Amino acid sequence: MDSTSSDQDSDPVGVRDGVPSGRAGDRRDRDGDGRARSARPRDGLGQPLPYGARGVPRQPEGVVRPPLESVAEAQRLLDEGKPFHAHEVFEDAWKSGPEEERELWRGLAQLAVGLTHTARGNTTGGARLLRRGAGSAEEWAADAGRPRPYGIDLGGVVAWARDLAAEVERGDGVPVDAGARAPRLRAGGREQGS
Repeated sequence: MDSTSSDQDSDPVGVRDGVPSGRAGDRRDRDGDGRARSARPRDGLGQPLPYGARGVPRQPEGVVRPPLESVAEAQRLLDEGKPFHAHEVFEDAWKSGPEEERELWRGLAQLAVGLTHTARGNTTGGARLLRRGAGSAEEWAADAGRPRPYGIDLGGVVAWARDLAAEVERGDGVPVDAGARAPRLRAGGREQGS
């Protein structure tokens, strides 16, 4: 093949090597409003699997839950080693909750994504998100004067995140076990990250 032609010339518009490009005419999954919504199955860490593969059930988007239910559902998912899915629960709380709590839920979502990345072996990105989420949660608690909103032990969660970030940075890029290293959002129960 010469330098003036490419594989793209023989592929349908918007698709190269069978992969949607995101350009007009592509074959991306879309919802009723035309927004991209991947229907590909995902694993417990939220990584896309091939179409037809058996994945874990996805969290429905846009669910409005009472805060205590959000905390309980996120903890269940974290304990099951599904921090990506827990992040979606926190994201729903962030988007649907009162304005004055958005930074709390956003920080918790960042912590869950940080754990997701460390479990995928992305130690640099994971550590960065763990620290960012810890900073957001800590700042929110100080500004709101609420160190234990909805029973969440923010001090313990912040310490867990910073400890895990430091640990993965010292390591050799080996993924962590997300379920075994999940934080305890509420004080009590099993120890942080054990």
